[in-house]
Amino acid sequence: MRALLEESFRAAVSAADPLLILPAHLPPPPRGRTFVAAAGKAAASMALAVERHWPRAAPLDGLAITRYAHGLPTERIRVIEAGHPVPDTAGEGAARTLLAEVRKLGPDDLLLALVSGGGSSLLSLPAPGVPMEGLKAMTRALLRCGAPIQEMNTVRKHLSAIQGGRLAAACRAPVLALVISDVTGDDPTHIASGPCAPDPTTVADARAVLEKYGIAAPGEFSETPKPGDPLFARVENRVIATARQSLEAAAAVFAARGYPPTIFGDDIMGEAREVARDMAAQARAARRPCVLISGGECTVTVRGQGGRGGRCAEFLLALAIALEGVPGAHAIAADTDGIDGSEDNAGALMAPDTLARARTRRIEPQAMLEANDSYGFFGALGDLLVTGPTRTNVNDYRAILLEQVTP
Repeated sequence: MRALLEESFRAAVSAADPLLILPAHLPPPPRGRTFVAAAGKAAASMALAVERHWPRAAPLDGLAITRYAHGLPTERIRVIEAGHPVPDTAGEGAARTLLAEVRKLGPDDLLLALVSGGGSSLLSLPAPGVPMEGLKAMTRALLRCGAPIQEMNTVRKHLSAIQGGRLAAACRAPVLALVISDVTGDDPTHIASGPCAPDPTTVADARAVLEKYGIAAPGEFSETPKPGDPLFARVENRVIATARQSLEAAAAVFAARGYPPTIFGDDIMGEAREVARDMAAQARAARRPCVLISGGECTVTVRGQGGRGGRCAEFLLALAIALEGVPGAHAIAADTDGIDGSEDNAGALMAPDTLARARTRRIEPQAMLEANDSYGFFGALGDLLVTGPTRTNVNDYRAILLEQVTP
């Protein structure tokens, strides 16, 4: 069952692999220069996909900003690694260079923007008067309190010189943004804080988010280009990969092996342990054999000091506790980018004997959950899923496999 669960995860990731899916979306070269502006966890693989399929005689250069350890060797597009999920000076400098190059483009050129999840921190260029240290402190505070990504990006767009449609606004050339979605709803305005998308949120919305969590603004907010602005007449945002497509690819793996899949949705949000309890109730009521598949982006509110693990491993630990006593239940929860939180694992796997094996080692599951130490829990059992960076990102993947059990 573990091998089957891992196979399903690989299928979900492959469905969003830029090297496989991006070439079909490339436009013909323009009369002038094509500049690639890539940002996100998939930036390097998206840039490499462009290089492999772009005519050698057509002018092409650019800059791809990706997370540390996510780079790839390229020839025509420069790759820079920077901080995520908290922005750093490497990302700030790269974003500044990128914006300067975009401003040089003319009407005969093309801005090819390659946008993927993680771009909000990687493409961090604070607006004038907003210090980078203040932006970093605010980001840490929002992460710690479990703010949904849409709220975080609403704030960041109004403190940025490049996000919230401002990258497109700085360009005189036509703009094509190819987008890999890591957010529920697949709206380009929320993916990497929408550098080429009109922004429906306002300064008042940004202030309200920080007030909600009691966090101070690091500087003055500024308004963003809105839907209906004429500048977007020359801009296309095209979503080329979504969580739904990846969930369907995984479902096909299970169906081929005789486990009927049910996809509960790619937009499941909420506190990881609460979502786990809800999914456990669905599993208890399900007709076997079956697989319950879901995607989305949970959050984790860190209640104490320390603790290791991300939202996928925390979901899975809470699920194991909620399914205690249910025979034949297996599960996987992993982030399709290969990194769950701040550790080295994509997620983890659960088996029917997970809690029993933990207690044999004198590990108390509920205590580990309360300490937000799901990484330590599954690490001690050898049940972490470690893949390394996948260089794509369509959010979290979860599957609960229920075997037929003889009474």
